[in-house]
Amino acid sequence: MRYRQLGRSGLSVSEIGYGAWGIGESSWVGATEEESVRALHRAIDLGVNFIDTARGYGESERIVGRVVRERVGEEVRVATKVPPKNRVWQPPSGTDPAEAFPGVHIRESLETSLRASGLDHFDLLQFHIWSDDWVGRGDWLETISELKREGKIRLFGVSVNDHQPDSALALVRSGAVDSVQVIYNIFDQAPADSLLPACEEHGVGVIVRVALDEGGLTGRITADTVFPEGDWRNRYFRDDRPAQVGRRVAAIVADLGIAPDEIAGTALRFVLSSTAVSTVIPGMRSVRNVERNTAVSDGRPLTGEQLAVLAKHRWQRNFYA
Repeated sequence: MRYRQLGRSGLSVSEIGYGAWGIGESSWVGATEEESVRALHRAIDLGVNFIDTARGYGESERIVGRVVRERVGEEVRVATKVPPKNRVWQPPSGTDPAEAFPGVHIRESLETSLRASGLDHFDLLQFHIWSDDWVGRGDWLETISELKREGKIRLFGVSVNDHQPDSALALVRSGAVDSVQVIYNIFDQAPADSLLPACEEHGVGVIVRVALDEGGLTGRITADTVFPEGDWRNRYFRDDRPAQVGRRVAAIVADLGIAPDEIAGTALRFVLSSTAVSTVIPGMRSVRNVERNTAVSDGRPLTGEQLAVLAKHRWQRNFYA
């Protein structure tokens, strides 16, 4: 496993982190706690030292905390998230920060997360959404500073709204944030336009989520794919999108001249090719996925020619129609 700095924070994190949304019983139908625990332990065995969870991920914080407490003496960094108090996940312009992240709510959410996990602190506390309207307004920054002084959190970050990378540019430039978490993959390359350069310029760490397009960039989504009833991916891959994804992945494989089973590793290497990226956090619900994804951290980057080919596979999609 190779490691990178999380921006200017001084925190060293594994290139491949662990996205813990899908573990345990969650919106990903079929996950089990037993398998999740095995996968987490295997990830740590293989050098993963960064785990991303959230207050809104069901039993994820509890399971992550259980595993981390069992790894006594090992430096495992854990990040969690505060959900917006008003539960509005795409905040409209003009939303008051007191509606989403008042100081009292931030503190209460963190205390709940600490109790659920059994941990005495989190290395990174993130707001689960963000609006640049909130820079310089509200009492959220004062509360974050207090929590840092109290030793309950080490760093502060935000999870950038889905497919809206420019919604955190003012925050990045303000110097008030240690990291941002953003969707970035072969299809969704928009963060490379402005956000990633801004983060690199201002020393802000970058945590990449959805690097595999929720499974689309694994080669396993085809026109015939059917998800279990109740699985949220039925919404993400609605209508004829599975067929579209299948065709586009086939085109990537053909253009690069790679084997179909190399697409997932290629997708992770694409993300890690950016020097602005600190870590990528694919969801890993099985030991098999852990072993496949961690193997990518081997110091073998994509070539300039390969990156030029992948740049042509950018895909603008409407996720909200």
